[in-house]
Amino acid sequence: MTSYPQSTVADVDAAVKAAHEAFQSFSSSGAQTRAALLRGLAQVLEDNRERLVLLADSETHLGPARLNGELDRTAFQLRGFATRVEQGAAFAFEDDPAVAGSPPVGHPHLVRVRIPVGPVAMFSASNFPFAFSVLGGDTASALAAGCSVIVKAHGGHQGLSHTVAGLARDVIATQGLPVGLLGLVDGPGSQIGVALVEHPLIQAAAFTGSVRGGLALESAARGRKQPIPFYGELGSVNPVVALPAALAVKGAELAQALAGSITMGTGQFCTSPGIVLVPAGESGDAFVAQLSEALRGAKTHEMLTPQMRKGFDQGCAQWAGEPKLKALLAEPAAADDVSPRPYLAQIDAQGFLSSHKLHEEVFGPAAIVVRVSGIEQVIDVLDAVGGSLTVTVWGADAPTDDNVSLVRAASRIAGRVLFAGFPTGVAVTAGQHHGGPFPASTVPFTTSVGYAALDRFLRPVALQDAPQWLLDRKGVPA
Repeated sequence: MTSYPQSTVADVDAAVKAAHEAFQSFSSSGAQTRAALLRGLAQVLEDNRERLVLLADSETHLGPARLNGELDRTAFQLRGFATRVEQGAAFAFEDDPAVAGSPPVGHPHLVRVRIPVGPVAMFSASNFPFAFSVLGGDTASALAAGCSVIVKAHGGHQGLSHTVAGLARDVIATQGLPVGLLGLVDGPGSQIGVALVEHPLIQAAAFTGSVRGGLALESAARGRKQPIPFYGELGSVNPVVALPAALAVKGAELAQALAGSITMGTGQFCTSPGIVLVPAGESGDAFVAQLSEALRGAKTHEMLTPQMRKGFDQGCAQWAGEPKLKALLAEPAAADDVSPRPYLAQIDAQGFLSSHKLHEEVFGPAAIVVRVSGIEQVIDVLDAVGGSLTVTVWGADAPTDDNVSLVRAASRIAGRVLFAGFPTGVAVTAGQHHGGPFPASTVPFTTSVGYAALDRFLRPVALQDAPQWLLDRKGVPA
């Protein structure tokens, strides 16, 4: 097994200083430079696809099909940000011409531009070794904004992280850009991650991971002499609301597909459905039976890390300790079975509302069915869950008072509301929002997926009565 050097605090300091130096020139780069870099990074992933996917699979057990698709997505979003930069997204500005006269009508010439914030700390996620790692969406959006990046590697795909970082550095060198533009540090989050966030030259941090880890890093970001933005995507239970109208039309089909969503990637998606709200009555009974049967035959694979498997087993055990919860599918895995078995249990709305521990995410192929009687109980359950990346609502096709109330409740707690399909799978596009009220994310006004993600790393500045040479830059920082 290949061993990789663990960073020291001195290594973190050196990497951040190199990133700060690189930022001085890259921050004023134009669209052509940034777009060429992003496209070059996409190309180097594709050129090295075979060995990268093989390495990623050996470390994550996610399988070549899933990993090839994820590599495609990563290259797609790198090229997508390149196109957005060329279209002027990073250089958008508001030109407010001078108006003669006294205030409040009269005012000087003001141009509101945006400048890159500075070196960004980026934390790789365990469950997306390409798309949320070294060259994932956080890195792509930060580079598009004109920032340098220091990546904290994830121990779950350490070899892949170092390999991709090396390929990226080759691209940067070939294009004549400063070597410190993309750095990598590796080591325990409690030491190296905190040191990275606390470094005075770091100006923002982006994180996808656990609530516990994210809150520790956010505390470090806020506790600095100069606090910085911490863009954390933390925990989410992603409720699915199955209304009677949907179950009447295609309940069996929805149950089968929902089982696939719950077990996709062995449930190791931040958008995996964790709570399913099903109406009381015969149609709901049939749906729950169909869902249980579909999950019983579902295939899973080894989880990303032993710690993640331990957390899944402990979470299911904690759920099972709730006396009002009825197990529907809770057969434990055999001692020598590396793959976890899906977990499904059922409870009524009142029981769910009274047990806070049932509201917490269990990361893996597990879900709780909550039986509800009427829209008021549905809304009560959603409100109890709190912030979530997604809420899925099936059957709200007519503008009834109940459906309007339900959509308002879903929008209140989630960053994305679906009316068809399943929450797993997050499109990389301009209309996407991947965030939500806490604990889904620490800054719910921002997204970590989609082209609006670069807004996190741009800070507004108003230029008053600026000289013509500065206006001629058309939003490109000086």
